Amino acid sequence: MLKRTFILICLVLSFCSLPAQELIQVTTRNTALVFRVANQSLRQVYYGPRLADTDVLQKQGNNFPAYSTYGMGEQNEVALHAVHADGNTSTLLNFESVKQESPEPGITLTTISLKDPLYPFQVKLFYKAYEESDLIEQWTIYQHTEKKPVTLYQFASAQLSFKSSSYRLTHFAGDWAGECNMSEVELTEGIKVIDSKLGTRATFFAHPMCLLSLNGRMTEDNGEVIGMALAWPANFKLEFEKNNNQELRVLAGMNPYASHYKLKKGDVFQTPSFLYTYSTKGNGQVSRNFHRWARKYGLRHGENSRYTLMNNWEATYFNFNEPKLKSIIEDAAGMGFELFLLDDGWFGQKHPRNNDDAGLGDWVVNKEKLPNGLGWLVKQCTDNDIKFGIWVEPEMVNPQSELFEKHPDWVIQQPGREHILFRRQLVLDLSNPEVQEFVYKSVHDILKDNPQIAFVKWDCNRAVTNPGSTYLPADEQSHIWIEYGRGLLNVFKKVRDSHPDVHFMLCSGGGGRLDYGSLRYFEEYWPSDNTDALQRILIQWGNSQFFPSIAMCCHVSASPNHQTGRTTPLKFRFDVAMQGALGMDLQPSTMNEKEVIFAKEAIKTYESIRNIVFTGDLYRILSPYEGNRTSMMYVLPDKSRAVFYAYQLKSHIGEVSAPMRFKGLSPDKKYNVKELNIYPGSRAATGSANGQSFSGDFLMNQGLPIGLSGDYSSAVIELEQQ
Repeated sequence: MLKRTFILICLVLSFCSLPAQELIQVTTRNTALVFRVANQSLRQVYYGPRLADTDVLQKQGNNFPAYSTYGMGEQNEVALHAVHADGNTSTLLNFESVKQESPEPGITLTTISLKDPLYPFQVKLFYKAYEESDLIEQWTIYQHTEKKPVTLYQFASAQLSFKSSSYRLTHFAGDWAGECNMSEVELTEGIKVIDSKLGTRATFFAHPMCLLSLNGRMTEDNGEVIGMALAWPANFKLEFEKNNNQELRVLAGMNPYASHYKLKKGDVFQTPSFLYTYSTKGNGQVSRNFHRWARKYGLRHGENSRYTLMNNWEATYFNFNEPKLKSIIEDAAGMGFELFLLDDGWFGQKHPRNNDDAGLGDWVVNKEKLPNGLGWLVKQCTDNDIKFGIWVEPEMVNPQSELFEKHPDWVIQQPGREHILFRRQLVLDLSNPEVQEFVYKSVHDILKDNPQIAFVKWDCNRAVTNPGSTYLPADEQSHIWIEYGRGLLNVFKKVRDSHPDVHFMLCSGGGGRLDYGSLRYFEEYWPSDNTDALQRILIQWGNSQFFPSIAMCCHVSASPNHQTGRTTPLKFRFDVAMQGALGMDLQPSTMNEKEVIFAKEAIKTYESIRNIVFTGDLYRILSPYEGNRTSMMYVLPDKSRAVFYAYQLKSHIGEVSAPMRFKGLSPDKKYNVKELNIYPGSRAATGSANGQSFSGDFLMNQGLPIGLSGDYSSAVIELEQQ
């Protein structure tokens, strides 16, 4: 009966007629995006909190074009610029129809069809509204039946417009080992652009996500904020144009730079999805909306747990053999980890992978290092009751490889030009279906031949620098930037469909590829090659704005740290790494007895709280950008349990710190305070409060004194409702 009722609702919603001036509403539980059709033109009249009475928007709403086009009076940047075969550079989009349906409970899909009255050229705008997470996913499709190709020069996924007293934009930028730094700017008249032209590791310098605060500066808990993210792994562009009337136009999509696209008759051009959510409760609520959506829709197995793992990379780099790996596997099992991850260097026979100058593309076991093959390593893991994982970088090739010797035409290249090497490797041309099939089979065959492999780390260590394709025809060379991204997503999907139970980590020389277009095929991502705990606090803080902790890999590494040379306490490193999916590069063989005892207990402790970390709502409290202390916490949706983290980044003599306040608890419930990860021989930072119970009201308004003394001191506190 329930199923038939749901089908009936879908049918009722799916009609297309629309009287003149009728409003089109895209709604979630708390927000609404509203359009009006006037004189056949689709206009955005409202985006904000859901209104009880929307009729007033017929006359009092805004009057922004919903999807602007070139050549019809626009004097700003436009969403669509198409040139028809007869040379006409203009496009007029008249409203044709709207359809609303519910493909599954909690989701409403609105499709608005627009058409040029002069040409058989159609645009469809799609808005998928997620009720519970207050998030809208938008994308666009172009199609035509003109006799000759239409050339696309601008092709935005989405356009949003606002009119407010002020606009402040928080965006994210960085570089290798320093990813995802937050920076806030006030938008003035003119254009602000955030983009990438890197092709592969598109988020290496900038990220396709931002926070836009309206009418004043946002805080974690207050302010009118729109969070936005583009789900696309290749070149992107976010554009913010403010005019003299305090109006702001936002355009988001694939970067059109050097990418004009010839759309043939009958072909479909689909843009990537643009995700956005609206909050009146600051950027903290934006994060919780994105996290809630991601766990259910944006991640592979987003509501399942993640492995704890030990990686061999910082212990061995390329220099390992079977006895060395066997010892690490035994150590990993002895520590209580659930998986051993074998990193780079295991492959290449004719051109062995003994450093980064050879072997990429030749996905056969290096018999000198591993004479008994991967199966032997898998058995060592099985015998020690842990899982086995492996590293791959299948999109790349070294010139010193059998693959390049056989198929030099398979790399991205310009005719007659020398290859431009980076990290002594080249990029395979994923616009070519044959190359896509090779990349798929490279991963598939490894997993098929070793069905007990449980985990794959998928890396990508260079950008595109000489964009050209031997596969694409001469007049479609500009398609390479777009077709690479599409080809990559095709490969991701095919691999995942073939191996649904294997966990995959998204990596790109650290955080060089981090987007929701890719993450739908991955369980987790690697935020940075920088495992220094102090810098990881900042990197993880930035990533947490849009990506949930269940997807964030956080590893404990050696001290002094291999990237920064910084020395930090083992407790501090564990406390930072326990914010996400816990792993370790630090090897037990280098630890003293006291450290081993502490680490084993910390791993057990983490396993007891990781459900809170993975599924809880995140509340950031003290920002590492604003002081010497930082804190944040996860709270289960039913508020029965929580985990609180506090870190001392820098200490000063005579500094007096206020009690630390908590967030997200039930004010009328009592919570028992239990400090975790107390280092042997040390006192609890919570002092006499440890083991005591306090009301949520007290903890959120008065707080507790947390005795952090000295640089890199930290505390982890579990709260459990009584």
